[in-house]
Amino acid sequence: MRGKWMERFKGCNARTLRRDLLSGLIVGIIAIPLGMAFAIASGVNPQYGIYTTIIAGFLISLFGGSRFQIGGPTGAFVPVLLLIVMQYGFENLLIAGFMAGIMLVLMGLFKLGTLIKYIPRPVTLGFTAGIAVIIFTGQIGNFLGLSGLTKHEDFLSNMKEIFEHLGTADIYSLVTAFVCLAAITICSRYAPKIPASLAGLTAATIAAVFFFPGQVATIGSTYGEISSTLPAFAIPDFSLERMQQLLYPAFIIAMLGGIESLLSAVVADGMTGKRHDSNQELIGQGIANIITPLFGGIPATGAIARTATNIKSGAASPLSGIVHSIVVLIVLLLFAPLASHIPLAGMAPVLMVVAWNMSERKEFVRGLQTRTTDSILLTITFLLTVLTNLTTAVEVGLVMAAVLFVKRMSDIVTVAKVLPDPASKHEKVAAHIVNEGRDCPQVRIFTVEGPLFFGAAAQFEQLILNAADNGHRILLLRMGKVPFLDMTGEANLAAVVHDYKKRGGCVLISGIQPQPRQLLERTGLTAEIGHDHFFEHTGEAINAALARVEKPKCAGCKHFAFRECSVLSKPDSPRQMMYSV
Repeated sequence: MRGKWMERFKGCNARTLRRDLLSGLIVGIIAIPLGMAFAIASGVNPQYGIYTTIIAGFLISLFGGSRFQIGGPTGAFVPVLLLIVMQYGFENLLIAGFMAGIMLVLMGLFKLGTLIKYIPRPVTLGFTAGIAVIIFTGQIGNFLGLSGLTKHEDFLSNMKEIFEHLGTADIYSLVTAFVCLAAITICSRYAPKIPASLAGLTAATIAAVFFFPGQVATIGSTYGEISSTLPAFAIPDFSLERMQQLLYPAFIIAMLGGIESLLSAVVADGMTGKRHDSNQELIGQGIANIITPLFGGIPATGAIARTATNIKSGAASPLSGIVHSIVVLIVLLLFAPLASHIPLAGMAPVLMVVAWNMSERKEFVRGLQTRTTDSILLTITFLLTVLTNLTTAVEVGLVMAAVLFVKRMSDIVTVAKVLPDPASKHEKVAAHIVNEGRDCPQVRIFTVEGPLFFGAAAQFEQLILNAADNGHRILLLRMGKVPFLDMTGEANLAAVVHDYKKRGGCVLISGIQPQPRQLLERTGLTAEIGHDHFFEHTGEAINAALARVEKPKCAGCKHFAFRECSVLSKPDSPRQMMYSV
């Protein structure tokens, strides 16, 4: 793992250093207002967002598994962190973040990074869109300058609070917000190389300071002046009682942080053609979240928008992320007091634009238009994120996704009764040959296709046993298209074998694949069926089945299911011809 970590820095030279310095400078400037905005939206002092950007951003770039990842406070964390702050307080948020960091490191060490890719797209899209709605609506109060608002833990109560206080809207705050929004829009469209959020905050601050000073709430008037000193090291009170209380919130932070950071790394891979180390990325995220709370920083993860900007600005190595943190640190030391004049009404459009961009609205609408079970999963995850909380949304979404997956997999399992087709060149077996007048009274042949697992095994057993009658004693199962067999499938197959043995019959199996065969060997079912009852080809199994039929019962039979039946149906006639299919 150490070798892979060091590989990210390979190829660094004077030319790539210049590229990293430029991209780090650009991303650092962008990260400053976003760090403060996300901290405010999370219910904490904006300077903690800056501390997080500096410390977590540096450590994620240094120890992570992606060459281009930019870490720091993100919008995805806002609803979760706000809820934790409201329920447990800021110091407990730091403890939860520390515990989440340990969980992330353990996830990386135990190679759980690759499991993130199994989270269905409708679930991630649903909770991302839901988070965007929460962030956007959460800034309406600051945008309008509403006063007397009380923060609630649920969306509907917060919306009710906003509507009840619309009469307190402040014209100065509204003008400030529109100045910021206009600057962001103009820069994004006509001057994309200028950080739009920084331009918006600058324009809003100038408008508020020079045209209506003291009329709008600012960072300084609400949170106090931002200190230009380095964050102080402090160890929170890690009592056992607190840690037990915060175990679940910490797990949610760890899971969301892991998902967000690896999604960001995947986006970076797609933009650059490189490949990240998912487990090392989790370790880097964990180290950052262990150390950052000791300096007052909030939980951090990979930031998709800033990572994309880093790549577009020419980043060549993790040094760009390290430079971005140093840039933020220098700005903190030199210009922190100026940030105290930023109006909260100017911060609101920044977060609203972030929410708008992260909502993936086109993908969301496209998902709804499919009108499949995925669109239902998408809608439910979205609504639960907005109306309840992210934890419930992800849990229900994943459970639903698992149930839908099992249902789809069980639907693709087919069990068809077949017989050799005389019209086929090699007399391949086919289902359409079987009918009421052509169906061997002694031998049943079934083609089984699809994985025999817990979601489909009962259906397999039921179909086989329903086709059984007192007359036939020999069952041939063609399992060449069964790629997987689990313990439930093995148990259902064993039930079929036992049923045939009770009736004095036997089960033959052809074409079984390695995984199912190995499982049957381990459980002893192979021996119970009989090692000589397994065949590589169907033709060999049919020949073995016909060798076991009761000849007297064949006399006078008019079904002619097999080509040999014309001979076997004649009394005292020897068998002829052998199948080769």
